[in-house]
Amino acid sequence: MENIIRLEKIVKNYKIGKIIVEALRSVSLDINSNEYVAIMGPSGSGKSTLMNLIGCLDTPTSGNYILNNQDVSKMDDNQLADIRNNEIGFVFQTFNLLPRYNALENVMLPLIYAGVPKSERIKRAEEVIESVGLSDRIEHKPNELSGGQRQRVALARALVNHPSIILADEPTGNLDSKTSIDIMNVFDEIHSHGNTMILVTHEEDIARRARRIVKLFDGEVESDVLNEEPAEEEKK
Repeated sequence: MENIIRLEKIVKNYKIGKIIVEALRSVSLDINSNEYVAIMGPSGSGKSTLMNLIGCLDTPTSGNYILNNQDVSKMDDNQLADIRNNEIGFVFQTFNLLPRYNALENVMLPLIYAGVPKSERIKRAEEVIESVGLSDRIEHKPNELSGGQRQRVALARALVNHPSIILADEPTGNLDSKTSIDIMNVFDEIHSHGNTMILVTHEEDIARRARRIVKLFDGEVESDVLNEEPAEEEKK
């Protein structure tokens, strides 16, 4: 299986006044193409920092980050922006949809940044909206959608650039339990199509949907285990 992410002795420090906070301490981690990985840990464990580094939203203090055979740990802001737009699809707990735009317009946004012609933008956005089961809500604005529907729009937006990696930060954090199951079923479907899925969560039942669970504690990898039997009860 092809390696898509390699983190080598990643350190991330933050300076708060005169105090140095060690958010990550020599984290090494390999993730292969089409893996489904959950990253867990208590508040302050470093999981959000790790997510930001994997998503090229931040750079490490030291160490190397190889993404698709590119050393992104040494890239400048413009290069990182290109990587984010082309390689990674983001799904956030708060959805991050623009309230004045309807579902189609929200999903098309990454394609505008990528310079895709309008006719192609519309076609690709309509396709991914259909793939997450929201064709009948394509002209609705976020305030006209339920929480689960908004997260499906966010998922469609994450998929529209055909990224190799889907990175989700607490994607069910604002959803009720039934809607959470529905969204995780969509994640399973996306994974079955070949995407690499990385899920940051503090919820055990959500993490059990993944095929591998990495737990952080005090900025270090505490455990990294294969999940031989991903949770089936939630998939029914």
